[in-house]
This record gives sequence, C-alpha cells and structure tokens, in this order.
Amino acid sequence: MCTSEAYRGALVHKERERGDNPPPGLAQNTETVKPGSFKLKHLRPGTLSLCLSENDDYDEIKLNPSYRNVEFMVTTGPGPCPQLDGLNIVFGTVLEGLDVVTTIASIPTYKPGERIRQFNDLAEFLGDDRAQNARAMWNRPLKSVFISNCGELQVTKPSLSPSLP
Repeated sequence: MCTSEAYRGALVHKERERGDNPPPGLAQNTETVKPGSFKLKHLRPGTLSLCLSENDDYDEIKLNPSYRNVEFMVTTGPGPCPQLDGLNIVFGTVLEGLDVVTTIASIPTYKPGERIRQFNDLAEFLGDDRAQNARAMWNRPLKSVFISNCGELQVTKPSLSPSLP
C-alpha cells in the first residue's frame, strides 16, 4: 500500500477520538475475511489497520467502475483501542514520524452541538435523506490535511520494538 504513490494527494477526511464507538451496523464480515486476520490488536499509538466498514463516500463516486473502498486508519493513543479489535485488520505500526500523526490528530474537527444532533436524529426518523449527508460532515478536520508524499522508509534503528506488526 505505502510503497506506491496511490495515496499521494489523498485527504485525511475524518478523525475519531479514542472513546468514539464504531458506527452502528459495523461488524466483522466473516464471509469474506478469515477470522485469523483479526489476531493482531490495536494496542498502542501508531497502529495501522485496514478499515472494513462502509465509508461515507457519495453514491456517485461509489458507482465509478474504478472505485475501491480502501481506507486505513492510524491510532493516535494515548492507549489501546480495544473497540477497534475484530472490526479492522491490523497490518503495521508507525516506526518513525508518530509526531506527525499526533499533530494531525490535534487539528480541531467539526463537532455539532447537542441540539443539532437532536434535529438530525429527528430528520432521520422522519425519513429525510439529508440527515445522513449532514452526519458525514461530523468529525472532519477544520483544516485541509492531505498526503503530499508517500512511500516506504528504510528504518535502520526503529524506536519501537521489532516484534510489532
């Protein structure tokens, strides 16, 4: 994934805080993913994992034949994220540059107030499709964050244990 230029120019489009629960309806897809894929856990900051949930891309984008629902996440800490275990596949660890990840995580995001959330819940209950579109904007960074360059670094002295994924 990171050895190519596939993510160059990609936006960081959503941040979830450590205490946030995964979206409702998100479940392990045992029909297409082997249970052994979920052995590694989200134990520390800098854990990289493949998101298996449905994303919030617009339907017209999803209809493009070249569209692929491939998203990844990086945990930012300060501790484990057990609520992600069994829902996402851990495939690596940030060995250098966790300070960059921490800086990205510190960018403020849009968080609606309680009254807006209540109106949104009512709109969804009444069948207003715009409620889901509005929720897609929640937790997005207030500043643009994008991947300007990507690739694989040759790390000679990793600062973390070599036993990490």
